[in-house]
Amino acid sequence: MLSTRSVPPCESLDFWHDAVLATLVGMDIATDGRTYDAALRTDHLGDLGIITVECDPGRVHRSPRFIARGDGRDVFVALQSTGRAQVEQDGRTTELRAGDIGIFETVRPFRTAFPEPFRLKIFAVPRNLLGRSEAELWQLTARAVRPNGGLTALLTPLLERLADTSEAYATPVAERLAEGVIDLMAATAVHQLGEDPAALPGADRVLLLRIKTFVRWHLADSDLTPRAVADAHGISVRYLHRLFEAENTTVCQWIRELRLQECRRELAGREPGSASLGQVARRWGFSSPARFSRAFRTSFGLSPTDWLDRERTSRVTSRVTSRATGDALC
Repeated sequence: MLSTRSVPPCESLDFWHDAVLATLVGMDIATDGRTYDAALRTDHLGDLGIITVECDPGRVHRSPRFIARGDGRDVFVALQSTGRAQVEQDGRTTELRAGDIGIFETVRPFRTAFPEPFRLKIFAVPRNLLGRSEAELWQLTARAVRPNGGLTALLTPLLERLADTSEAYATPVAERLAEGVIDLMAATAVHQLGEDPAALPGADRVLLLRIKTFVRWHLADSDLTPRAVADAHGISVRYLHRLFEAENTTVCQWIRELRLQECRRELAGREPGSASLGQVARRWGFSSPARFSRAFRTSFGLSPTDWLDRERTSRVTSRVTSRATGDALC
């Protein structure tokens, strides 16, 4: 996390220049005032770099002198979370409004003006993973991808939420989630280019990502059945099962494991006595405590109570050991 509030106001713009150069790419930044209020947060999700910026109004210019430095390794897929942006690249101009997505090619100049305070969520994608040629990327810049329906209606809320929760995913999950998000970005690019999305390699993976996102958002619903999932995506239950077969699992097993992970995470993070096992189980979609306990024991080899006792004992032992080690060093 970097913020101009960490330096004297008179140094804020210089500080922001350095911060943007270190985390994004080199750009000239201009404002109407002599000080600048801005902050950014960075994270990684697999191959995706995620940068959230919140800034005062201003103007940026990615000029040829910066491009010559060779720091344009990624394509930026940017979600305009709040405010507006007036974008110019490759001879085109467009305005991004809240909810719109824009693509920036960092090996060519671009200009962007922000006439009001804004929040921008930028996903830095290695260009080879998008599977688009330079000529195709040229056609995608400075165009507002609006969340009117289809893939873009899914991509906008997914990116919005992903930027806010990226640190919550363990490494194996993060890597697979990043692969799916990049597939979805690639499918959106295909759609913008007017190609047939069905011809995109990994089209099934894009659909599977949509399904998994839907499941995560409805995980607390105890009526989340394969039929409900299939109906929500306009496919047959048989086709839904076939998609999960490619993952060496079933849709029911995947939902159950996801619920168990969330229950285990919540139980481990709560103070003793703050919530019953039954409350946590129902919050994550289990219809009864007995069903939750059976599923938990099958997956982890212990009852939820025994597992929780072991986790708490382990944490206490770890703290005591760390304190003893620290005292010995002193």
